[in-house]
Amino acid sequence: MAFDTTLQPASQLGCLNELHSSLLSWFTVASARRHREMPWRSTRDAYAIWISEVMLQQTRVQTVTSYYERFLARFPTVLALADAHESDVLALWSGLGYYRRARLLHAGARVVADLGGTLPPHRHELLGVPGIGQYTASAIASIAFGEAVGLVDGNVARVLARMFEIEDDMRTRGMRVASKIADRIVARLDPGTWNQALMDLGSTVCTPRKPACTKCPVLNHCRARASARTSELPFLSAKSKPISVRLQSLVVERSDSAILLVRRAPDGLFGGLWEPPSRPSRVGARAEAARIRLASDFGVGLPLRVGVVEHVLSHRKLRVDVLYVRVGKGTRAPRAGALPEGYDGARFVIPSDFEKFGIASLARKIMACAGIVLPRT
Repeated sequence: MAFDTTLQPASQLGCLNELHSSLLSWFTVASARRHREMPWRSTRDAYAIWISEVMLQQTRVQTVTSYYERFLARFPTVLALADAHESDVLALWSGLGYYRRARLLHAGARVVADLGGTLPPHRHELLGVPGIGQYTASAIASIAFGEAVGLVDGNVARVLARMFEIEDDMRTRGMRVASKIADRIVARLDPGTWNQALMDLGSTVCTPRKPACTKCPVLNHCRARASARTSELPFLSAKSKPISVRLQSLVVERSDSAILLVRRAPDGLFGGLWEPPSRPSRVGARAEAARIRLASDFGVGLPLRVGVVEHVLSHRKLRVDVLYVRVGKGTRAPRAGALPEGYDGARFVIPSDFEKFGIASLARKIMACAGIVLPRT
């Protein structure tokens, strides 16, 4: 019999205990190898868990692991992170994407430092820290502090939508329904392990397409399976299409191989990151005018168009015309006050020093398109 969220938990204690026992037993066996792959699984340190959860948002586990280890080596405590300069944090985050996460993480660390340097143990308190939302607060509270609160990420949402046959749109009301269910069924004795087990079930068995239902440890509790609706659920309304944006980006290479990088102002897209200068563009005559203006803004000769780079963000699809020009060794970077709007710093940097700067993957693509040999990250 499946657990019924419309009834009082006490009336179904045996069913809930069976659900917990089945999933946790599976997780103990199935996660032995994954514990080694995911170093954050071996800690109950709230700060380390916070770092991992922020990095894992919309990013693959395989990508996060090396970043996580380097980040903690550089900033081993929340106080170390709070004392760091934002540019150093962004430099260590380079290539991980979604840089607003890093800026909010840094801001949150400073708030926690002001509170004494220790993350609060309860979900409702954690929600007061900049950058910590409902999911991250639930993860830290349950895994690090053992608070009996459920959590819902994309994987857990899918599991719960099928297990409890949630028919609401999981982009809106369905997530609220799933969150209530998660809190209702969370294992009280070890909520952190329970939450991780649900996440693992969603990522390895209850997958978006062709779920491996015959391997599911809680198959008997799944209403969607019983009614042959696993392919229908969860229901997700269509995402809005990303907006197409056209840009021109200017790669200025000095004869000593140094590249002109400019820093974006803190607010807005790629805020605080370094990149070759760019500006909005059009096609035809307008594109030529933009090319001339871009060269004029930075005091260089008319650049050559050497290629096109495409880059997709969550809400934007960027198409970048890459321009290239070579200048003499004595060329200096513009002063901050002479830069076009949207930039607050500029300097020539040799590629071997790029690791000291926060440089987005798009900027690296642009430089690679212009023939710049980049160091491995």
